[in-house]
Amino acid sequence: MVSCELIARHCICCGGNQLQRSPAVLMPFVAHRVFGHEPVEITEEWGLRDLRPGMAYTLCNSLQCQHCGVLFLDYRFTDEQMAALYHGYRDEAYTRQRDHYEPGYAVIASHYHQREAYIGDVESWLAPHLPERPVVLDWGGGSGSNTPFLQQSNALYVHDISSVELMPGVERISASQLAAGCYDLVVCSQVLEHVPFPLALIKQILPALDEQTLVYLEVPYEALVRGHPGSLGLAALKRHWHEHINFFTPQALHCLLESAELVLVDSHLLTVELGWRQSQVIGVLARRA
Repeated sequence: MVSCELIARHCICCGGNQLQRSPAVLMPFVAHRVFGHEPVEITEEWGLRDLRPGMAYTLCNSLQCQHCGVLFLDYRFTDEQMAALYHGYRDEAYTRQRDHYEPGYAVIASHYHQREAYIGDVESWLAPHLPERPVVLDWGGGSGSNTPFLQQSNALYVHDISSVELMPGVERISASQLAAGCYDLVVCSQVLEHVPFPLALIKQILPALDEQTLVYLEVPYEALVRGHPGSLGLAALKRHWHEHINFFTPQALHCLLESAELVLVDSHLLTVELGWRQSQVIGVLARRA
């Protein structure tokens, strides 16, 4: 059983309690948005006997499950904190504030407003499992610009907390409407790495699945994880956390499916070009047990 602890004491994927722990810092932009914390310099003028002068940042812990290998931040943000963190995501005010803490972010952010080229490779991998023109629901799909089969679907729906303008042909759907639909494919791509309780999110998706529906989950295969395949000693190497608060291994994703009572159909590791950089993603295709 995976619990919803605000300071994690158990694995977010398999529920295990064998966690390696190591101190880290929460990056200032996230700490400011979530907790209202700003970096501060402790000087001699503070008159603190037992603290050394220097910059002070928001402390946290890196945790790694010794069973499935998932690496994650110990803070599990509340709904209110998540809303604060992602308010106006990548709009002008968000970009300006983040660029203040991370000079150069505004240039990087310009790459996020176009369809990623690798989506075609995802479509090719998914196509043999689906009808020629599938009905698709994209959970957390934003505008739908990176939804698979954007131009080839029979119908395409997006469920997302944002109010961004949708791509032509995409229809917004509310949580109360999910179970009324009949979908060939439900997509949750580049979302689980951001959320405090991945299993809880997947369970929210379950009402949209019937016996024939396939669900595609995709997360980054983070450089730290793929650079140390199979390692259970990553906590000490992860010294800072930003908006990706969960770093998944393939095994961790499989454990997450099992916890949600989903059966693995297929999986892949895909090398992708993401705007200005090359990366990899882990994708799993599953259905109800």
